[in-house]
Amino acid sequence: KDKSEDELKEEYRKIAGRRVRLGLVLAEIGKRAEVKVPSDLLQRAIQEQALRDAQILQMQGQDINPQQVLQYYQRDPQALAQIRAPLFEERVVDYIIERAAVTDKKVTKEDLQKDPEGEDEAA
Repeated sequence: KDKSEDELKEEYRKIAGRRVRLGLVLAEIGKRAEVKVPSDLLQRAIQEQALRDAQILQMQGQDINPQQVLQYYQRDPQALAQIRAPLFEERVVDYIIERAAVTDKKVTKEDLQKDPEGEDEAA
């Protein structure tokens, strides 16, 4: 079924809301658990991103080297935060998984396909 623009906007709004809530929950868990991103991991991620960015800029005809991009990430707190955030979330998820007690539960195919917020559109 083709969805109208309004239906798509509403669907994306719900997805965005879930992502924001998930991000806030992970941030709070990470804060309470004092989860840290080791500096060596952060530096490696910065170097990898700087190399990727430099390659893209070079393909676009810009005369730039990875060292210049690396310096940008090291000097700009917002750029650094964009690299650090997914690393932090990954470490928080690892923290949760390490402490999770997993139990098997049988569910029907229908139960598995239900919308987690109780707004099952398939019905």
